[in-house]
Amino acid sequence: MKTIRVKIDPADPTTMKLGRIDSARVDTATEQDIAAQQAADEMEAMQDAAKFTRRVRKRLGLSQMEFSERIGVPLDTIRNWEQGKRCPTGAAKALLKILDKVPEAALAALD
Repeated sequence: MKTIRVKIDPADPTTMKLGRIDSARVDTATEQDIAAQQAADEMEAMQDAAKFTRRVRKRLGLSQMEFSERIGVPLDTIRNWEQGKRCPTGAAKALLKILDKVPEAALAALD
């Protein structure tokens, strides 16, 4: 990977590169526009979490019922995660990451 060092002087705007944003659109955005975009971003994150949860379970070759029993989480919770109604947080999120990376060790530890 190539590293490039750049000096930026906040007092001199010509040293700052322009980002990939539409300044006019940002300047005209209302609070409702911002709230709508935040909601859309949250929904997208929930769908990503749902896909990740479903992928981990399917890679283990388990049904939702078997998966819930193996990791000690209620079946309804698994369904909510996979449907994007809820998002795993904290320990559940960490467990899913471990199950994704080292499934044999994680399942052995849970038995």
